[in-house]
Amino acid sequence: MKKKMETNRNFRGIDHIGITVPDVNAASAFFAKAFEAETLYDVLPEDAKPLQGAETEEQLGLPPDSKVVHMRLLQIGSGPTIELFQVAGTFQSKTAGLHDYGLQHLAVYVEDIQAAARQFESAGGKLLSPPHPLSGVEDGPRNRGVYGRAPWGTLVELLSYPDGLKDKTLHRWTPGTH
Repeated sequence: MKKKMETNRNFRGIDHIGITVPDVNAASAFFAKAFEAETLYDVLPEDAKPLQGAETEEQLGLPPDSKVVHMRLLQIGSGPTIELFQVAGTFQSKTAGLHDYGLQHLAVYVEDIQAAARQFESAGGKLLSPPHPLSGVEDGPRNRGVYGRAPWGTLVELLSYPDGLKDKTLHRWTPGTH
């Protein structure tokens, strides 16, 4: 039996996920081709004055002399939005792997895992393996997942669990459901 989510709580859910990319336009094109993402708007257009200086560095935790030169909000289906950042004037570290501490991947629920995997690769992504069965409580005859990397290295998971969870007393929010 599903528990009804309380609506009088202070925290409603995830609004967006921020991803720093080398080029907002190229990343937007990848997300559009790979996931049919729609551009909602530019938070900071590429021809606007960059966000920089001591106050910006403090507010965003940026290193000295770096600047945000472009920001854009995208939407994939009915999930949270994705905010893309393009930052200049600073050293860029290698993208995080699953073994690294912190936020290190984004998962996209898909209807057809094989078709989504082909579309991801066609858009320039690289799968780490073929789609595979899920395990544990997420195991089911048609439940599948696969990890891949976006062209700039961000780890992305494609996920589908049409058979639901083994334990029907558990509840998990899934995009497109209420």
